[in-house]
Amino acid sequence: MNAYDFSGKTVLVTGASQGIGEAFVRELSRLGAIVVLVARNEKKLSAIASELPAGKSHVIAADLQARGAGQKLFDAVKAKGLAVDVLINNAGYGLYGPFEALDLQEQLGSIELNVVTLVELTHLFMPGILERKGGVIQVASAAAFQPTPFTSVYGATKAFVLSFGEALWAEYRDRGVRVLTLNPGQTETGFFDRAGDLPKQKMATPQDVVRTGLKSFHAGHASVVQGFMNKMLTFSNRLMPRALVAKTVANMIRPKTGSLAARNG
Repeated sequence: MNAYDFSGKTVLVTGASQGIGEAFVRELSRLGAIVVLVARNEKKLSAIASELPAGKSHVIAADLQARGAGQKLFDAVKAKGLAVDVLINNAGYGLYGPFEALDLQEQLGSIELNVVTLVELTHLFMPGILERKGGVIQVASAAAFQPTPFTSVYGATKAFVLSFGEALWAEYRDRGVRVLTLNPGQTETGFFDRAGDLPKQKMATPQDVVRTGLKSFHAGHASVVQGFMNKMLTFSNRLMPRALVAKTVANMIRPKTGSLAARNG
């Protein structure tokens, strides 16, 4: 498959105020795309947009965790007269701690943002993307490949995103639309700012993740895991009983203190 030409294309990025989303915005702008920055923090979005070429970016402040947020965002994009060629569903957050100790509404909010809004946006923008032969990048996680005790809801939402994204890849690949599911491991983003004693490994940079994602998007891949060690871990997990994997992960990241939360985008 030929590389995708982003020049002059309109790309919408959720969770664009920091981390992987911000890195996508900057790299795509460098490639000549018109970028639509979406996140809750309008001040941060505007600051990023001010550093991009004049007239080549649009800012939409939106809380995508709210029910019906996808439709509101779609309507806001339409009101600006924009036609989205590529959708990057990056916004998401996770909670760390014992399941029963974590706030229920926050856990449901994670499902709403990571799954419901992601599906809603993909469904709403897909007809136009199909017409323009564009694409979708769904940002999942290396956590999607195994049970994740103490981040149980987050891991489950990302497993949904991985399955959903790969299914859409198979559904749309012969219709000229690329669908990539990008699976980062631990990355230097705001996700871990509130995660206290959550065990950390050597982290990738957001730029590393974006480079991996765009390379695989150009190649028309269904999904990609960023980083050699993450690839090895996700592959080895497939060779072991899932119960053993779950117990191993639980022992590795068992909290030392009370419940903690992390949010990104």
